[in-house]
Amino acid sequence: MSAGQFELRWGFMGHGAIAWCMAKDLQLDPATRGVTDVKHKIVAVASHLGIAPAEEFIHRIKAPEAKAYGSYEDLASDPNVDVVYVSSPHSHHYPHVLLALRSGKHVLCEKPFTVNAAQAAHLQRVAKQHNLFLMEAVWTRFFPVSIKMRELIANGEIGELRRVFAELSQDFDPYNIDPQHRIVNPDLAGGALLDLGAYPLKWIFQTVYHTLPPSSRQTPTVLGSSMQKLGHGVDVDEHVSMMLSFPRDTGNVIAVANASIGMHACTAGPAFKLQGTKGEITVPWPPFRPTEFTVHKLGEEPKKYEFEIPSGGGLVQDLEKKTFDAPNGGMGLFWEADEVARCIRDGDLQSETIPWSETVEVLKVMDEVRRQGGLRYPDAVEFVEEEGRE
Repeated sequence: MSAGQFELRWGFMGHGAIAWCMAKDLQLDPATRGVTDVKHKIVAVASHLGIAPAEEFIHRIKAPEAKAYGSYEDLASDPNVDVVYVSSPHSHHYPHVLLALRSGKHVLCEKPFTVNAAQAAHLQRVAKQHNLFLMEAVWTRFFPVSIKMRELIANGEIGELRRVFAELSQDFDPYNIDPQHRIVNPDLAGGALLDLGAYPLKWIFQTVYHTLPPSSRQTPTVLGSSMQKLGHGVDVDEHVSMMLSFPRDTGNVIAVANASIGMHACTAGPAFKLQGTKGEITVPWPPFRPTEFTVHKLGEEPKKYEFEIPSGGGLVQDLEKKTFDAPNGGMGLFWEADEVARCIRDGDLQSETIPWSETVEVLKVMDEVRRQGGLRYPDAVEFVEEEGRE
């Protein structure tokens, strides 16, 4: 470690597909992406299934110095762990983050951050009380392509925002999948909205909401939504569409946004379109690992902006497991990890790039869409602790 380089020590709660991608990215040399001020080390992995799966994961990621735990409680009490990366099923994010925070650990939690907005707000209060960093793992927010797009929007490249269209569908073959799979299991907060909807909504929020000064950001209105349930006695959503209206502090509407999500269809073409008074921006597939966008203006040649992922490998889809990976390189998760390291190093409790308030606002939208669609998960999944235990 070079002089002055801050090293962040990570513990993993969960060892699924996204944890695998994160582990690989954390172990890439930061210098390959021009980073010299922070670095990362995986020191512990825990599995709720016992110590053997944690040991197997450590072997797979080639991190022999990491310690394996057969319970999340044991990992949370490890004094060598600075920050906990939570990638358990959506239904368990709330209790697992709560465990980590109450054990004195900083936390990066996968999206959706929690099942509902009340859970997220409670976790943020706990983090503040314990003076701990907490962030939702919105990895695409830190991609150079996203940063450049927000810059162009804020500078009026396409004029004033008016309409946004965001889409992400993936065919999970829900009528033939294992009923215990997270995508179709209500006990794991399954369904298209929570699993896939974070990406269209985060794209919408980062371009319409986040490009405004914080003082001008206002809660959007869900003008309407439609939800098709999976059926056959399974109470999760298969397809969802929604329309949002974004106001600003002046009371005027900035833009209307349309989002569509499905788990029995396939998005293969453009997934995001942002329209302003002077032109539009389009983002091709895959929206969850963006490397380019194009600015279109009437009477002008389209201008494409392209950004390579340092140490990045080609994207490969595992059709059987319904996952994506870059087997010969990084996915791009390292940029959000670098942000976590810098915030913890500097004593910040939240990141300005994905602040606590925005995480709650997105979950409020999801809450309202589920309310309109008549979708509520079991009480044990929606549960929020009473105040006063912190």
